[in-house]
Amino acid sequence: MSRAELADFLRRRREALRPAHMPATAVHPPGLRARRTPGLRREEVAALAGVSTSYYERLEQARAPRPSPQVLSALGTALRLTDAEREHLARLAGQIPPSTDVDRASAPAGAHRLLHRLGPIPAYVVNDLEDIVAWNAAAVALIIDFAQLPVHERNTVRLAIRLGGTLCSAPVGAEGDFARQSAAHLRAAGARHPADRALGELVNEYAAHNPDFIAGWRSHDVHPRPMLRKRLHHPELGELELERQTLLMPGTSLRLVLYTADPHSPSATALAQLGPPDRAP
Repeated sequence: MSRAELADFLRRRREALRPAHMPATAVHPPGLRARRTPGLRREEVAALAGVSTSYYERLEQARAPRPSPQVLSALGTALRLTDAEREHLARLAGQIPPSTDVDRASAPAGAHRLLHRLGPIPAYVVNDLEDIVAWNAAAVALIIDFAQLPVHERNTVRLAIRLGGTLCSAPVGAEGDFARQSAAHLRAAGARHPADRALGELVNEYAAHNPDFIAGWRSHDVHPRPMLRKRLHHPELGELELERQTLLMPGTSLRLVLYTADPHSPSATALAQLGPPDRAP
C-alpha cells in the first residue's frame, strides 16, 4: 500500500468535484464553516461514503490503515470515480497486487498481423512505459524509422522530447493534451509497477522537459484519453491534420495507436499515399 500516493489521489479527486454537481442533500451539512476553496470538504466526502470524518482525514493525511474493499467502493461512489480511477484506487490501497515486470521487447504475433493488415493506416503498439514494441510501414513513412533508433529511444515520450518541436504540434485548443495523456498513462502504470525504476526515470525526464506533463502528473489523473488531435509536419506530404486514436488490446496491457484523418480531407488523401508495402519489424 502506498499511503502517500493514496492520500494525494483522494485529495485531488475530492478537490476536482464541485458542490454544484452533487445532490443538495449531499453537501453543506448543518454547522459547517463557509466554503473557502473549490471542491468538496473532507466532511462531505466522509458523509457521502458513510465513514467517519476523522477516518477520512487520516486517509488524506497518509496515516490510516489499509481501507477495506467496501470502504474503497464507497469512496469511489462518493468521489464519482471512473472505472479506471476505481482500479487505480484499489492498486494504491494494496487491494490489487503489483503486476509482473513490463515486457519491453516484444509484442504478440497477433499484434504484428493486425498492424500488417492495417495497410496504409499508420499504427504502432506501445507497452505500459510508452515503449513502441511493434509498428507498420505506414507509421515509419509518417513518423520515423523506428528500427534505426536505439531500443531505449523507441518511446513516445522520448520521441516527443526529441521531435516534438519539428515533427508535430497540437491544433489550437489542444495544446498540452499529449503531455497530459502521457502523464495519465504513466501514473496508472506506476501503480501497476511501483518498483519499476525505468518508469521513474522516464517520468523525471519528461517532467524536466514539459510543464504540461508536470501539471498532468500532479493532478493525479489516470483517466485515459482515447483520441487526440495532432498537426504533423511531414517533409513530403506537408502539414497533416490527424487524429491519434488509442485502443487497449484485449487481454494485454498493450495499446494500439493509430493515426487517421477526416474522410475526404486533404490529410486523408495524403495518408493514402504513404509508404512502401508493409513490412513488420
